Parts: sequence; structure tokens; C-alpha cells
Amino acid sequence: MPDHLHAIVAPKNREAKVGNFSGALKRWMRKELDASWKWQPGCFDRLLRSDESLHEKWLYVRENPVRAGLVKNWQVMAVPNRVRRRGIKL
Repeated sequence: MPDHLHAIVAPKNREAKVGNFSGALKRWMRKELDASWKWQPGCFDRLLRSDESLHEKWLYVRENPVRAGLVKNWQVMAVPNRVRRRGIKL
């Protein structure tokens, strides 16, 4: 997405603060991209509850560029090899 990022993460420690992860990710991305822009402060985090499906959330993230009109279908997007190697159902 050109104006935001979706990430599905699973901390090893369930007490971990999502904001700490978000801040670290933002710092790392700016450094790696040698970015001149700054991130919007904060993040919108969502914890999956026991009655929610991780697969449903993945489908939402996968289809987001399609809904935004950026691509005609999700298959044209690059998917990291580590996702494929782990056998995650796309």
C-alpha cells in the first residue's frame, strides 16, 4: 500500500508491546530505505482473539491492494520467499 503498512506478527512473549515492535520496524525501514520521509506517529494494532481467524485477517491484508484499485488481483504482487517456504496458504 502506498500510504500504510499491514503486518501480521506473532511475538514469542504474549506480553510484548506492539508499539515497541512498530517503532523498531519503522526505524529499521527508514534506515534500510535511507528515507527522507517520517512515519506518522503511533500505530493501529489489533490482537486476534480466540474466535477470530488468522486466515480471515490474511485474506483482508492480501485483498487490500485490490480493494484500493492498485492491482487487478493479488497474484500479481510479490510474496516473500519465507512465506512460501513456511507453507502459508495464500
